[in-house]
Amino acid sequence: MNMKNQLKNEKWFRAKEYGWGWYPSTWEGWVLTLGYIIIAIGGATLAAANPTTPFTRIFFPFLVLFTAVFIFICYTRGEKPEWRWGGKRIFKKK
Repeated sequence: MNMKNQLKNEKWFRAKEYGWGWYPSTWEGWVLTLGYIIIAIGGATLAAANPTTPFTRIFFPFLVLFTAVFIFICYTRGEKPEWRWGGKRIFKKK
């Protein structure tokens, strides 16, 4: 397998052992997650500091869209999400 195919198949996010969701497992996943956190906290801080500016009205719809994009990337670049407890699947398909 060449390097290009190996990088293409690498999962950025691994499924959590407890509950539902992902955690970053590669540097790409960590960069994406930290970027999301910085933008979300920074924007919320600016919106709270200046509640009467147009930025506040634009930021929250942007945050909803940004969160949806973040979840979509986690879904496409991560393992299949499912409810787990201790690494075992809770709801098994028949």
